[in-house]
Amino acid sequence: MTTATTPHRPAVLKPDQIKSHDRGGGARTTPLVLPSIGATGFINGITEFAGGAAIAFHSHNCEESVVLLEGHATLDIEGQEIPLKPLDTTWIPPNVPHRFRNMSADKPMKILWIYASTQATRTLVETGETRPVAAEHA
Repeated sequence: MTTATTPHRPAVLKPDQIKSHDRGGGARTTPLVLPSIGATGFINGITEFAGGAAIAFHSHNCEESVVLLEGHATLDIEGQEIPLKPLDTTWIPPNVPHRFRNMSADKPMKILWIYASTQATRTLVETGETRPVAAEHA
């Protein structure tokens, strides 16, 4: 329902009908809730990792929550390697370096990520490079 104070309509997003984006290193992201559909408080999407894939250590400028949807993963954070099984959910405060790894050599792993800001950024630990998360969807 749209009103004078609600300029955008509710949406149902179907990941199998949305273009995904190759992030390199065996990771592919499908953006879901974004400012382009009216989001003002958070963004989310799904990232699928090929067998054995891992993303580089990084941090964000806002809170992040990740739900493991499929597969078996490890969260590397604060010197710990934490195994995750489907539906395990993480909460990561801003500016805390972390990464997710697919622990299966031959099966995909899939996560739902949620950032608590439409202006979320990713800073790579190794290089210090900071980019908007939205740049991964272009």
